[in-house]
Amino acid sequence: MKTFPATKLYALAFGLFLGLCIWKFGNPVILDTAIIPPTTLNEYWHDAWPLHWTKDLLLAFAGWGGWLIFRQTGPWPRPKSLWLLPLGWLGWQVVSATQSVDGELTAATFWQLSGCVACYFIGLRVLARDGVWRWLMPGLFAAFIYCLICAVNQRLFEFPQDRQFLVDGQQANWTNFPAETIAQMKRDHAIITTNGMDVANPQLLEKFARGRVFGTLVYPNALAGIILLLFPMLLVWLLKRLRGLKLVIQVSAPSLVILLGTTAFFWSGSKLGWLLGLGIGGVFLLKRPWPLRLKLIATGLVLVVGLGLFSLRFQNYIATGAHSANARMDYWRAAAETTVAHPIFGTGPGTFQRPYAQIKSPGEEMARLAHNDYLEQFSDSGIPGGLLYVAWITLALWVVGRGAWRDNNKPLFFAVFAGLLGWFVQGLGEFSLYVPALAWTAFTLLGCLAGQTKAETSLNTPAHR
Repeated sequence: MKTFPATKLYALAFGLFLGLCIWKFGNPVILDTAIIPPTTLNEYWHDAWPLHWTKDLLLAFAGWGGWLIFRQTGPWPRPKSLWLLPLGWLGWQVVSATQSVDGELTAATFWQLSGCVACYFIGLRVLARDGVWRWLMPGLFAAFIYCLICAVNQRLFEFPQDRQFLVDGQQANWTNFPAETIAQMKRDHAIITTNGMDVANPQLLEKFARGRVFGTLVYPNALAGIILLLFPMLLVWLLKRLRGLKLVIQVSAPSLVILLGTTAFFWSGSKLGWLLGLGIGGVFLLKRPWPLRLKLIATGLVLVVGLGLFSLRFQNYIATGAHSANARMDYWRAAAETTVAHPIFGTGPGTFQRPYAQIKSPGEEMARLAHNDYLEQFSDSGIPGGLLYVAWITLALWVVGRGAWRDNNKPLFFAVFAGLLGWFVQGLGEFSLYVPALAWTAFTLLGCLAGQTKAETSLNTPAHR
């Protein structure tokens, strides 16, 4: 089927939109009201933007995409569950929202979840035609590389400078700052008052000292998530694009990308991300056209070395009791109890924090999200909402993964699948579903692969292979 030039233009524009999300919309939707809108050029460039600014843009792309879908011919995906499940899940979010314990949180969250479904269908029905989805990559990769550069800059320059800035200010009793700057730092909680004295926030000093980077996203584990999602895709795409160029370019460009990606990933300090990175590496090795014994030996060696380095890298974390893992166990317990208490409708999309505030264990920090996208679906929208989401993701990954594993001639397709697999598994311990930069990118790519797999598996003639 011939591709309309308008479809490629749409893909290019939508890739730039997703890149903008990675750059500016990397916070969870439930924090939208806490984001101060920028007012100066410097703030527009460096600060996060309010998440509700995405609404008009996404609505415009949804309308444009609907027009392109209307111009298409051909059947919808098979099996029908690939598009019926997400529609059913979103429909149940509407039902659950009517029983929400917090209408404002649910309204913000429903917009985010609607965006996930919209991006999935944009990928499934618009971008998955004749390789059009590759036009997403300029915008996606530009923003992703910028995010990696920001992360490395944070570790090498920004964090040490900011820490020294606060230490010097405290030592000078803040006399080296104008009153307006001190007032702003107090509003930002960089300076706190203790026993009648203004001191640098010790939590902020500790954060700078630990040096866990986050790039343009909400926190370090979110950075690990975008790396898991896009790094395999970027590396395979780059290696293919550089074929035929001078050897120095073929070596230097991928080396620079690998250096950026691995250092940012390492400095994110994400424990789950590290383990999933090993898993993705093992998947790639098993896909290689080597003898089975060699693949098993290589995979085993990578896992042994990787787990050994993991134990060394995080030995202090393990020795001190793995507090963040224990905290997640409490979140998950609360999500399960909330599901039992509200089995049909849940407490409303995005409202986990409301029941958790009442049933959290003494001594545990407050959490706004369950740090498990799947459990939160059960807690927020009841058993029907949770089952629909799990069924949708499981089916889509199965269909896409089966096609990716069988076809040895499309390494980019497989790389995207590997990134998606890592990202959705990370959802067992994170809240990426509620971050536009992460979720909208992932669901667009999932739709792209599901649409291509559908086209390839439903047509058996050589002309379509």
